[in-house]
Amino acid sequence: MSARRFELSRRGFLTGSLLVTAGTVLTTACSTDPGGSSSAGTTLNVWYHAYGEAGAQQAALRYAKEFTKANPDIAVKVTWVPGDYSGKVNATLLTDAAPDVFEIGDFSESLARRGQIAALDDVYGSTRSDFNTNAVESVTVDGKLYGVKMVDDVMMLYYRKSALSKAGITPPANFDELVAAAKALSTKKSKGLFLGNDGVGDSAILSVWSNGGDLVTPDGKVAFGSDRALEALKGLKRLHDDKSLLLGFPTDWWDPSALTQGVVPMQWSGLWAMPAVSTALGDDFGVLPWPAYGTGGTPAVRVGGWTSCVNAKGRNAAAAKKFVQWLWVRQSDLQKDFAESYGLHVPPRTSVAATAKKLSSGPAKEVVGLAAKYGKHNPGTWDTAVSSAFNGAAAKIVGGQGDPAALLADAVKKAQREIDKQLGR
Repeated sequence: MSARRFELSRRGFLTGSLLVTAGTVLTTACSTDPGGSSSAGTTLNVWYHAYGEAGAQQAALRYAKEFTKANPDIAVKVTWVPGDYSGKVNATLLTDAAPDVFEIGDFSESLARRGQIAALDDVYGSTRSDFNTNAVESVTVDGKLYGVKMVDDVMMLYYRKSALSKAGITPPANFDELVAAAKALSTKKSKGLFLGNDGVGDSAILSVWSNGGDLVTPDGKVAFGSDRALEALKGLKRLHDDKSLLLGFPTDWWDPSALTQGVVPMQWSGLWAMPAVSTALGDDFGVLPWPAYGTGGTPAVRVGGWTSCVNAKGRNAAAAKKFVQWLWVRQSDLQKDFAESYGLHVPPRTSVAATAKKLSSGPAKEVVGLAAKYGKHNPGTWDTAVSSAFNGAAAKIVGGQGDPAALLADAVKKAQREIDKQLGR
């Protein structure tokens, strides 16, 4: 899963560093090699955030071990980072202890502009055309590629088929129908839709996209202040006025429990949750994009995920590139394993996604199609300060806490100042 703000709540609090040498696995606490020696001339420090999916940590270790077997001159130290992963990465990159390779969620182009991550065009080579458009565009800065997407995390709307059928409701095909369905499915004891405990989640971004709007232009101009964006955000308030939204659930939208436990018949969540949804509901669920807002709009799904980057200032940049290329460009079987075996994700390489068995049928296949047709990613300038300005205004607009136009205009000014800082202008 991609979004930074969910790391503390969703990911397991696992910790520790593990060193993979030619044939042995060492931990920082103890070693299976009494001498602690290695024939490798280079040791890479590779950081992962603490994935909560069972087996993910063991997979990372296995991949590292296989790489070292193929490249005995390079050892790989796998560091599993708990807690505020993004904060720790950003802080460590300013020190000599920065990792050689690290993953980031929601790619930030400021890392490239500050010279902290290396361009990886040479790592892609001829396979560049095999990576889907979203995966390439999301890591491109001034025409160069600064990361390799590891997995695509697709976010979309789940619904209970039986609940909608019983109420005589067809799956909503536009925003008006979504509002009507959420209202009709709400009762005195339950709500019709779960977007997140704050009542907003991704819906503000999705509303802008679904009405033909954008967040930030490629040249760094704030775009969410458009008339279409304002119209969509004002329309989003209808869900709140109707009191159709579930609020204050024990877990947030990234966890499908509200849907699987029958608390709501519709929930925004991600593909990673589909194994749990399928186990709980069988085939009694369907998936939809966020519906088009109005005339001229289009449905939308958000595509996040994790991206592997190389520390441009590290001493082992060449070896780091070799590792990233070996694992995330050349090893299609490992890419497929990482996407299918620990939660469910879409491999960014189209040829790999096409051979992923768990994505070849049913709702999972539908999601792959939705991502290809309607997938949108947050812009590379969408950092915490910029997103906070937008989300703060959106929350007030849907909550009826001020003049919508004035709130959005103020957010545009704040966000533009932050983006101008990023771009050094």
